[in-house]
Amino acid sequence: MSQHDPNRGRRDGPPDLDELFRQLNQKLARLLGAKPPQGGGNSPEPAPGIALKGSLLAAGGVALALWLVSGFYVVDAREQGVVLRLGSFDRLTDSGLQWHFPYPFEGVEIVTLTEVRSVEIGYRGSAQNRVPEESLMLTEDQNIIDVQLSAQYDVKDARAFLFNNLAADSDAKDIVKQAGETAIREVVGKNNVDFVLNEGRGQIAVDTQRAMQLILDRYGLGVRIAKVNINDVQPPAPVQAAFDDAIKAGQDKDKLRNEGLAYANDVIPRAKGLAARLTAEADGYRQRVVATAEGDAARFRQVLPEYNKAPVVTRNRLYFEMMQQVLSNTSKIVVDQKKGSGNILYLPLNQLLDASKPGATLPGAGPAVPPAEKTGPEAANAGEARSGREVTRGRELGGR
Repeated sequence: MSQHDPNRGRRDGPPDLDELFRQLNQKLARLLGAKPPQGGGNSPEPAPGIALKGSLLAAGGVALALWLVSGFYVVDAREQGVVLRLGSFDRLTDSGLQWHFPYPFEGVEIVTLTEVRSVEIGYRGSAQNRVPEESLMLTEDQNIIDVQLSAQYDVKDARAFLFNNLAADSDAKDIVKQAGETAIREVVGKNNVDFVLNEGRGQIAVDTQRAMQLILDRYGLGVRIAKVNINDVQPPAPVQAAFDDAIKAGQDKDKLRNEGLAYANDVIPRAKGLAARLTAEADGYRQRVVATAEGDAARFRQVLPEYNKAPVVTRNRLYFEMMQQVLSNTSKIVVDQKKGSGNILYLPLNQLLDASKPGATLPGAGPAVPPAEKTGPEAANAGEARSGREVTRGRELGGR
């Protein structure tokens, strides 16, 4: 290799590796303080000790570069970095490319903030896999009830979650589950069994979430309870039938109450309307009677001057008008007191008036006959009846 022209190797092909290493050794030797060789020609080989020392320095430089590069790390947008210096908290880093002093001076822990974690209380996996020591609890009215719930939570403080988490696992599941058991037992113990079983599930979930958050904040765990779901609430299996009967009885009570209210809403308005109508009719009758009385009084006051002028004529006229009004709707019996025979002539005037209407007939009689066609005894009886009425009316007028 030494017999070849180094310039020709650079012109015709790839560079000579020996020449490159020789130049590198010379540069390292100059850096280490070695004297350059005297004279012309090819440079002599460096001393073995100098070459070894240069190789070590080069390897150390590469290792230093790799060590410094190992301090780079990337934080995702959903994460937050916690930098530890010699094992203690130093700073928080946000998303992006970050750098810290490499091991052993500094380290970094990446905490996911947006990951929603879940914990089950009272069951595992499904509602059939019950855990009685977690689900059975006592209500305010001393009833045992079986409650199953789940809680979702995430991390709101990466530093507190990393340093204050004393649970066996890193996601604080045990602490959240214990806080959930404490909170649900406290909330259920403040309410009666009917409220828990029926209309109070939503309120119980809200109160449990609030109580869990207060407990975890006192622990300083850095966890936020996102939601609490009440999956199942029912009495224990041995008393399930009795609770079902009680619930059915309550439903029947509500049904009967609603029916009674519907009946009352139907009857009461009609009764009020009838009462209002009767009241209005009574007021109208009162006003009519008062108005009639006032009109009669006014009429009598107007008649009084005429009565003073001709008392007999006015009295007869008033009498005839009143008798006409009274006798217009009654049947009459005419008695001839002048004859001594004692015979009574009965005139069924009501039937005669009905028969006088067009197309009407007397009871038990045939078709009506026009008065002009009556002959014989019928005409005589009719004439006698007319003469009797005229005699009676003349007697009454003469007596007055």
